[in-house]
Amino acid sequence: MTIYGRNLILETDSYKLSHGAQYPKDATRVYSYEESRGGQFDELLVFGHQGIIDDYLVGRVVNKDDIEDATWYADNHFGRPGMLNSGWRRIVDVHGGHLPLEIRAVPEGTIVSPGNVLLTVENTDPELPWLTNFVESLLLHAWAPITVASLSRAMGKVILKYLVKNGTPELLPFKLHDFGYRGVSSSESAAICGAAHLVTFKGTDTLPALKYLRTHYGCTEVPGYSIPASEHSTMTSHGGPDFEVEAFRQMLDAYPTGMFACVSDSYDIYRACGELWGSVLRERVLSRDGTLVVRPDSGDPLVVLPKVLDILGAKFGYTINSKGYKVLDPHVRVIQGDGVDLQAVEDILALLDRLGWSADNITFGCGGALLQKVNRDTCKFAFKCSAIERAGVWHDVQKDPVTDPGKKSKPGRLALINGGHGFRTVRREDTLPSADWLRTVFRNGELVVRDNLETIRRRAALLP
Repeated sequence: MTIYGRNLILETDSYKLSHGAQYPKDATRVYSYEESRGGQFDELLVFGHQGIIDDYLVGRVVNKDDIEDATWYADNHFGRPGMLNSGWRRIVDVHGGHLPLEIRAVPEGTIVSPGNVLLTVENTDPELPWLTNFVESLLLHAWAPITVASLSRAMGKVILKYLVKNGTPELLPFKLHDFGYRGVSSSESAAICGAAHLVTFKGTDTLPALKYLRTHYGCTEVPGYSIPASEHSTMTSHGGPDFEVEAFRQMLDAYPTGMFACVSDSYDIYRACGELWGSVLRERVLSRDGTLVVRPDSGDPLVVLPKVLDILGAKFGYTINSKGYKVLDPHVRVIQGDGVDLQAVEDILALLDRLGWSADNITFGCGGALLQKVNRDTCKFAFKCSAIERAGVWHDVQKDPVTDPGKKSKPGRLALINGGHGFRTVRREDTLPSADWLRTVFRNGELVVRDNLETIRRRAALLP
């Protein structure tokens, strides 16, 4: 998925190349951990370590050519020779290019509160203590899928709240659709973060996520679904407002059965819903074995959506469900794909609820706000050394800056336990190994645990 030849030695921050000379000379092992120190969400949906480890660290990942290549970059980048750690030759000669590390992690799909250990790393070759934190830069990229998975789940909880109140909870998996491919910085970001969305939901237009999940998460069946849909170019190319009905009619001709979505705000969304879909084409819509999904794509959704639903309800009819809310004729639904984020989902569903419309009527499409409008500080991710072995004795390591207590790190080797009242991080020596939720997922070049998506979905499920 990279646009250049991969060299693991260069998949890091520059200053990591200099750290081998900075640890205590009697150091034999370094132990570090990853956590979210807080941020936007009360709950984190852990996802993504497996894919990153599988993609970058599994197997023979370093060779002599990589060392030669990295030496050129390091010497010239720093303007001084000998910057590359000689331990890389040991990794090639002694370990066959495999990284002598042990990585322990929380099972993916687990819901963990911030402030807890999520992953730990320790070198297994006492000659290479610097290697533990060398892989920080790569492993900490998991902030992105964890944050996106947590955001997607948070939206799912809001949607489910309204489906329980006024609609059909079983519809949840298809109520938030990923529109984010074009809104991210790279295809790799789209794949990883799009895969994170699919832990909670099953609707996506981010195709790279499907391949990523098949490659790294054992999907034998397609993990996400979509429907035929129009864009403004296909609708406006027919010749302007007077020909919009022909564009709509062609959609009906192309998809005589099943569900399709049609962007309908190219000119006048209210005319499109009332005069075109609701009058000229009404009988064709109602006679189809399938559903037309009308897509408004501009304006304030708190203004537009109630009007659209009222027009469609007047033209196509609606029923009152057992919870006392209006549900459009099943041949017609609406998708809101413009300006959607966590707050917008809450605001829209709250308004529609007050107006008597069931959440069954609407699906959301979320793009850059889902996959890209997040950063490492959204959940305050950090990777810190917490213990070091020197001359055979383990010592605590901790930072505690007087200028920012929120950056205080954890000391010692850690375990994650759940006593029935939520997760807590404790010292490893203070609990039984069987109580520790951290498990070895990688050791010396091998992925020890490989969870499939269905297992992860079951752990994270919002629905029973």
